[in-house]
Amino acid sequence: MTDPRSAQADALMGELQRQGAGRLTIFLGAAPGVGKTYAMLGRARELQRRGVDTVVAIVETHGRAETGALVEGLEVLPRKRLDYQGRALDEMDLDAVLARKPAVALVDELAHRNAPGSRHQRRWQDVLELLDAGIDVYTTINIQHLESLNDVIHRITGVRVSETVPDALFDRLRDIVLVDLPPRELIERLQQGKVYVPEQAAHALQAFFSPSNLTALRELAMQTAADRVDSDLREAQAARGLPGVPLRRAVMVAIDGLGQSEYLVRVARRLAERRDAPWLVVTVQTGASPEEARQSELDRAFALARRLGGDTAVLHGNSVVDALLDHGERAGVSTIVLGRTRERPLARMVNRTLTQQLIQRGAHYELTIVSTPEARARARRSLRQSGTFLRSLLTRSDAGLAVVAASVATALAWVAERWIGLGDLSLIFIVAVVVVAARTRMTAAVIASVLCFLAYNFFFIEPRFTLLIGARQGVATVLLFLAAALVAGRLASKLRMQVLALRASNAHATELQTLGRELATAADVGQVVRAGRDALKRSLGAEAFIYIGATPMHGEPLPEMGDKDRAAADWSLKHRQPAGRYTDTLAGSDWWLLPLQGNGAADAPAAGVIGLRFPPSSTRLGPEQRRLAEAMTDDVAQAVLRTRLVADLEDSRVSGETERLRSALLSSVSHDLRSPLASIIGAASSLDSYAEAMPREDRHSLLETIRIEGERLDRYIQNLLDMTRLGHGGLALNRDWIGVDELIGSAVTRLQRYEPRARFELRIEPGLRPIWVHPALVEQALFNVIENAVKFSPPDAAVTIDARQVDGEPGAGPARVLRIDVSDRGPGIPEDERARIFDMFYSVGRGDRGGGERGRQGTGLGLAICQGMIGAHGGNVVALPGLADEQGRRGTTIRITLPPIEPIEPIAPAAP
Repeated sequence: MTDPRSAQADALMGELQRQGAGRLTIFLGAAPGVGKTYAMLGRARELQRRGVDTVVAIVETHGRAETGALVEGLEVLPRKRLDYQGRALDEMDLDAVLARKPAVALVDELAHRNAPGSRHQRRWQDVLELLDAGIDVYTTINIQHLESLNDVIHRITGVRVSETVPDALFDRLRDIVLVDLPPRELIERLQQGKVYVPEQAAHALQAFFSPSNLTALRELAMQTAADRVDSDLREAQAARGLPGVPLRRAVMVAIDGLGQSEYLVRVARRLAERRDAPWLVVTVQTGASPEEARQSELDRAFALARRLGGDTAVLHGNSVVDALLDHGERAGVSTIVLGRTRERPLARMVNRTLTQQLIQRGAHYELTIVSTPEARARARRSLRQSGTFLRSLLTRSDAGLAVVAASVATALAWVAERWIGLGDLSLIFIVAVVVVAARTRMTAAVIASVLCFLAYNFFFIEPRFTLLIGARQGVATVLLFLAAALVAGRLASKLRMQVLALRASNAHATELQTLGRELATAADVGQVVRAGRDALKRSLGAEAFIYIGATPMHGEPLPEMGDKDRAAADWSLKHRQPAGRYTDTLAGSDWWLLPLQGNGAADAPAAGVIGLRFPPSSTRLGPEQRRLAEAMTDDVAQAVLRTRLVADLEDSRVSGETERLRSALLSSVSHDLRSPLASIIGAASSLDSYAEAMPREDRHSLLETIRIEGERLDRYIQNLLDMTRLGHGGLALNRDWIGVDELIGSAVTRLQRYEPRARFELRIEPGLRPIWVHPALVEQALFNVIENAVKFSPPDAAVTIDARQVDGEPGAGPARVLRIDVSDRGPGIPEDERARIFDMFYSVGRGDRGGGERGRQGTGLGLAICQGMIGAHGGNVVALPGLADEQGRRGTTIRITLPPIEPIEPIAPAAP
């Protein structure tokens, strides 16, 4: 059961989406002449008086003076002139309305068919584009133009209306205005010439405008308006979270493409609308694809269902009943609608009809059996055409194969009986039937069974060369042979259809799996585009291109596209709907354009568009091709969104890291560089103001302060320069030999000039030989580590520097390495932060055991520079916990490892 809160959220979301786009007001009438345009213009003039920006996009006055008088005073947009076969046709200028973008646009005659060359085939599609642009639309329509009522109107009036509007357009309604006029008054207006000219009026009174027709149309208009009001009330109640709003289960209609599919779709739409229930249209394929005519009817029915707002599905299975019941259970179906199946007396003895099987097995479903008006006429036609069908069947290749198989089986049976002595010749004929059934359809298998039966009887059953049977055993033999041949043919044909269906499904699944695997490894949008384009070409056999945004990716050459093709691609990209070939929008394009649907707002453009150009001979797309293309498009769209999201996340991470480093640098510069500058400026100012009055010792002290702070400032700037050189690979190594004791002594002596109170405990292993390094860089690295240790050591604790030769790690490089440990007695570093202290601008703020706060000193670059310099020599730097002393202070040990410590021995010259 659906959660009421979810239903309320869906209703609220639908209401918000409708409010975000333009809203539609329809003036609905039962027939022409009831005053729809007049009422619409009257409402428009009222809006204009209230200050609402209202324009006339297109209004047809049909020469009526009172209607033309209402147009005066309203802003009327010029029409667009199109040339078609030497004639100038005026249509609504859609682009002009979009550019003007009024609050309300008046668009008369919603069901109008646009002139060839227009962007859309129907005016209701123009209205949808206006609504998507946020423009409210007032329009007019007669009840006979509703798509779901097309068959009802035909039965009432005898007229088949060709210009129809899908009922799904009513989902965009803000208001519906029923313009009603009693039939008697409408007939009077017709007789007075206020609707048609006299000649047309006389003909109309004899046909469409009869009193009975007008009464029925008036009732249909009232019922449609009432249903719309009731639907709006239910949506409002659901949005407010009111209880007692039942959620209807779905209505499913099953079609077979045998002449009544579109009629059943319209019936299911009306039934679902009355029940306020979702609905879907399905067909079941038990084998290979249906014939051309049948597939064409199925395509038209599916297209009609999509226009009316229903879902479509093609089911595969061995049994039609099993497929329908299984899908109905998954889709939450309560009602199954199907056409009346014709009962065949001979078949009824073998198995039940589809209707009977559904009644027997579908206990939880409501079955609606619809008898179409064309069913009886079709039955009569089928009887007349049965002879023609049999004659044409003999010319088909399948029937020819059956004849050839029967002939070959007869020859083999004659050889087997005469030379091999085989007694049971029926096996040869049964094998022939099975071979035909495995390669063709069931009809050819039946023909092969009958031919083999006749040949077996005529040539091999006594008396031979007649169809008479001499003994009862012979009668039983040939009858059992016929039954066995029919059963074997049926089973073989059924198995063949299953294999074909599984092969087609497996091919599609394989293509989707291959595409998914390629898209999963795509690292950027360009790779996604290439993978998607190649998969579409490979699986659909069509030329393909993919736009991301408004331009092709990575400078790939554009396909040859005309103005219509580009307009269709732009429209599909903007409106997130298919366009071009095989659609009703800009159908003159050679390309079928499919938008890459994103997860953005409903009014946001698509992430891109996919174009497919099939060969000119491909006049239609089968449902399997359409579903495969749409599934691949969805996969490509999701991959594009994934790569974009990854790129956005990476950009955000880099931006955040850059901002963090920038903030850290500014913080360091503002504090650590400003402190020595302040000392220098203060000392210089004191000398400038009081130098003559100061003793010599004080002047010397101030000068010493300036020197020390200047050198301190120089170190900070040098650290920044070194870090820049490390980051850009500009650090060159000028190696030379230097002793380890000399290296450590130089760093300690240099530091003691700045920190004279610092205490050191040196433990240098005797006998350490010189090392082959860049002396200045290694000294700077060692200096940074020692300076860092001095900062965090208590005044009474010495910094320990231990240098010795140790064995390297097995398999990690040279056998002997130099290890220098610099240990302090400070508060220590938490274990989870020891690796991070080598990051730029990172400083630890507290100890690992609560041993006191570590103040924020320095730029946070010293250890990062040390790691870069030592790493350039092939060594490494790590932070380790120190050893606790008598006072319980643990401290930190920074370990520097440098390979190798042994100098390279020169090769002695050879003895003369």
